Amino acid sequence: MNALNKEILRLAIPSILANITVPIVGMVDIAVAGHLNGSDLFTAAAFIGGISIGSMLFDLLYWNFAFLRVGTGGLTAQAFGRGDRHECARILMRALLLALGCAALIIAVQWPFTKLAFLFVDSSSEVKQLALKYFFIRIWAAPATLALMAFRGWFIGMQDSFSSMMTDLIVNGVNVGASIIFTLGIGGWEGIGFPGIALGTLVAQYSGLLYASLKTAFHYRNVFEGFSFTDIKAAFEKAGLRSFMSMNGDIFIRSLGFMAIYISIPAIAAHYGDLMLASNTILMKLLMIFSFFTDGFAYAGEALTGRFIGEKDLAMTRKAVRQVFNWSMSIVLGFMAAYWFGGVPMLRLMSSDAEVVGACKQFIPWLVLMPLTGCAAFTWDGIYLGATASKGIRDAMLWAAATFFAFWFAGIGILGAVSPLPHDSARYQALAIHVLMAAYFAHLLARTIVLTVRYRSDVISPHFPEGQLL
Repeated sequence: MNALNKEILRLAIPSILANITVPIVGMVDIAVAGHLNGSDLFTAAAFIGGISIGSMLFDLLYWNFAFLRVGTGGLTAQAFGRGDRHECARILMRALLLALGCAALIIAVQWPFTKLAFLFVDSSSEVKQLALKYFFIRIWAAPATLALMAFRGWFIGMQDSFSSMMTDLIVNGVNVGASIIFTLGIGGWEGIGFPGIALGTLVAQYSGLLYASLKTAFHYRNVFEGFSFTDIKAAFEKAGLRSFMSMNGDIFIRSLGFMAIYISIPAIAAHYGDLMLASNTILMKLLMIFSFFTDGFAYAGEALTGRFIGEKDLAMTRKAVRQVFNWSMSIVLGFMAAYWFGGVPMLRLMSSDAEVVGACKQFIPWLVLMPLTGCAAFTWDGIYLGATASKGIRDAMLWAAATFFAFWFAGIGILGAVSPLPHDSARYQALAIHVLMAAYFAHLLARTIVLTVRYRSDVISPHFPEGQLL
């Protein structure tokens, strides 16, 4: 195995190990909610729906601040490649201070935000009540959550996926344990029920922030050696902000595209009843198992592409892109087989409710198909971020969002026109979710096509003008 492949695996494997725990946390939250005893007020599907909508509200908030990770990672990797350690330090300080300011804003607007969000989210009153209970506890983790975005991007840019992995493992490990204990209790304590899931997340985020801060203070002392208040001021001067903030507009628009799709999915599913919402939530969590494996190689692509661009090494930049794709695409067939043969056991891990499991089974073929288009899309994202090619990923997401909604509205319109089934029947609702899954598949395909076509013009040419001739 050559040196580049070893470097790719050194960066990718820790990210994969950490990412594996991310869907586990989501699945544990869903599983804890799914195993809560139902009552006259709340069913198992309502508990799962409450977690889904509550999490969706945070996705709606936090995706707006994706630049804290995205901009930090690519710019840090390029500064690392140039050997400019003071710029690496300035990038982190800038990102952390911005993160704290953004968190204060989020906390300040929490009440009007939820009022506005539920004007567009159609869910049962039971799901809404549970989602709000979840939201108003977890919102106080905002400072830690946004700061951790900055730390994760910075660690990846510093070619240190191990520290990023340990941060995620601590956050996710504490999240699992604390959520179970707070919700279901331990020993003679019965726990606090559903709110314990949100409280567990709150504790976990601050645990991760403590680790990341200590790791940076002790392991990267040399990077911050001689760093002073003057350097912090310099990080916010026009010249220092230009490269960091120039990506913000593109990343913000890209985030809006992400939100339009990923927020619409549970919102649309909720329109077809709590059972379809619960089924769709479980399917998306299972799909994340694949996406987070692929993201490990995307992070490696981000770190190496940024590093070799910083070193002005065109040959190694091209070689890194090829090798990252070779590794990421190699896992596609394995996941297709895992979803086909292991889909039902996975569903049973997610919920003990027979009705929920039964409803999910019919959608397993979509899980099998998604890796075909998802792998390339996720890998390209990492490479473009390492090159700080924000316009390319912005445009790809705009095309993807347009494709998603075109497929959804055309598909549901055709279904409504040709189906003799009542729109409130279980069969019609299931067919609507099939249309939703088809639209999601189409958006992944659109992202892959646009990013592949624009690779030379967006990633290579801006940094290596001579690369256009090679």
